Amino acid sequence: MLARKSAPIQELAGPGPGDEDIATMLRIASRVPDHGRLVPFRFILYRGDARVAIGEKLADLAVKREGALAPARIEQERTRFSRAPLVIGVVFVPKANLKIPQWEMFLSAGMAAMNLIIAANALGYGANLITNWYSDVDEGRAILGLSPEERVVGFVHVGNHTGEIAERPRPDPATLVSDYAGPREG
Repeated sequence: MLARKSAPIQELAGPGPGDEDIATMLRIASRVPDHGRLVPFRFILYRGDARVAIGEKLADLAVKREGALAPARIEQERTRFSRAPLVIGVVFVPKANLKIPQWEMFLSAGMAAMNLIIAANALGYGANLITNWYSDVDEGRAILGLSPEERVVGFVHVGNHTGEIAERPRPDPATLVSDYAGPREG
């Protein structure tokens, strides 16, 4: 796990994972802390021609929202979901519960996304999680198959990756930890 890195999406190549590997990744992704066993998340598989169709719809939505766009920007929107052979949407599905706060459910969904990335890496695939502008737009979420109350945790792009991934600066854990020193004052 200390070697985990996010593979650049444009470097993720086919073939993507088959059904057996996808099932394994999703089984691992689902093994997260989940207070109340509410399962406040779900997964959407974007693969095959659906990735291209989504890109066309996102390009149209971008033009609708922003007006005329440069050809390079339209191409960027068209290829959002077709750069990797598989994209797995991790979706937060809020549940009504008087005892368990929504933020705790969202954390459970976030842990499912992290487990999914770790599972993909453990099976030998490269993976990268992103969101993007369409994650925060009602029309974008609708295009991607979410209901109005659902939110995007992230889109995990998965494929084969060869080559090196540059290391990025990581935080020093010693700067992130302290011993408990009593209640906060003031």
